[in-house]
Amino acid sequence: MTKIKAFKAVVYNPAKVDDLEKVVCPPYDVISPSAQEVYHDRSPYNFIHIDLSKGSAGDEKYHKAAEIFRSWLKDKVLVQDECPSIYFYSQQYIIRGEKKTRLGFISLLRLGDDKGSAVFGHENTHVEAKQDRFKLLKQVKANLSPIFVIFLDKKRVIQRVFQKYIWDKDPFIEVVDDKKTLHRLWRLNDPAVLKMVEESMENENMFIADGHHRYEVSCAYRDMMRDKPGTQFSGEEDFNYCMSYFTNTDPRGLSISPIHRLFKLEKDLDLQEFLLRAKEYFDVDQVRDKTRFFFLMEKAGCTEHLLGVYKEGKFFLLRLKNVKILDKLIADKPKEYRMLDVAILNYLVLKNILNFNLDKLPEVRYEPDAEEFINEVDADHRKIAFFLNPVKIEQIISVALAASKMPPKSTYFYPKVLSGLTVNKLEDKG
Repeated sequence: MTKIKAFKAVVYNPAKVDDLEKVVCPPYDVISPSAQEVYHDRSPYNFIHIDLSKGSAGDEKYHKAAEIFRSWLKDKVLVQDECPSIYFYSQQYIIRGEKKTRLGFISLLRLGDDKGSAVFGHENTHVEAKQDRFKLLKQVKANLSPIFVIFLDKKRVIQRVFQKYIWDKDPFIEVVDDKKTLHRLWRLNDPAVLKMVEESMENENMFIADGHHRYEVSCAYRDMMRDKPGTQFSGEEDFNYCMSYFTNTDPRGLSISPIHRLFKLEKDLDLQEFLLRAKEYFDVDQVRDKTRFFFLMEKAGCTEHLLGVYKEGKFFLLRLKNVKILDKLIADKPKEYRMLDVAILNYLVLKNILNFNLDKLPEVRYEPDAEEFINEVDADHRKIAFFLNPVKIEQIISVALAASKMPPKSTYFYPKVLSGLTVNKLEDKG
């Protein structure tokens, strides 16, 4: 059973911070080093000073982040709401020329346990990233940004709440981010409404879209707190929950972008030899026009397995010849996993054609921006770009329900939930 509940969010104090655009930022894991400098310089109160502190070596940066958080609370830069609320969240954005609105809300989600959980992840995580977030959580003792959760919304709770309680009310937060997305937030604190929302979510399966590392870290923190000597564990302590953003799978508001791969090889690749080996598994077509290349990729992605390659100023489409190839080469994974384009890239191209060790890949970057990777390949003969179509929401759910995990960086949900809108402060028990 899924359990959510309202909470008293810590938010920026409008009496101290009159321009939220200067203090909010994207989630820490999508901020490039250059963007990090921009946000650090934008305001001494930008949330990045806590979420991605810099200027200190080793573990000192986590102590520094905690000191900043405590000082902002003391100086009333951040203030905590007086009564528990669920925070309804609207995002208006433009993607590929289409204007869309995504609706959802922020509340607390009870963490899964050994008794069975309705919370499903779909991506593998990195140890280093979890260690980073765990050290930060132990020092700051707060959920700094929500994990991103999707659900089927069988009872249409999001739409019903919006139409009945939100659409004609003024938000208490309204901010436009650097990508021109309009973010609005409303408080819902009527006990009857909160009870209705909480009960409506009880029979929903929850699928983590973004924030797998933070969710696993929250579980590890709960286990640490539960196992402390002398602890009377009831299961309802605040550390049993993590702050989460919930939205449904309605395609009118939910957008998933592809995450492309850029590899820097130790030595230049023999393109003709690569294409010759690729023809063992794929039909290979060269497309001379960039616009047509991406059009064909997107069109074919609806009905077949297709990978894109860019090298030496040339675009290539790799169409999988026969899905039965996957049964042999990815035999140790469930069918739901084998049918992912990113799995086909990893096992057929990276492992079998390029002879990469999947546990220790060469220098690789992940980005939804294909144009940036094209420019980098043109500038460095040792680089090669691979392009993917976005993962479908049905694939995410089927992989999660099969108790399998996609490779890291398989999905990119857009737009991101801003950091700095709400914080869930945990009780300080040392």
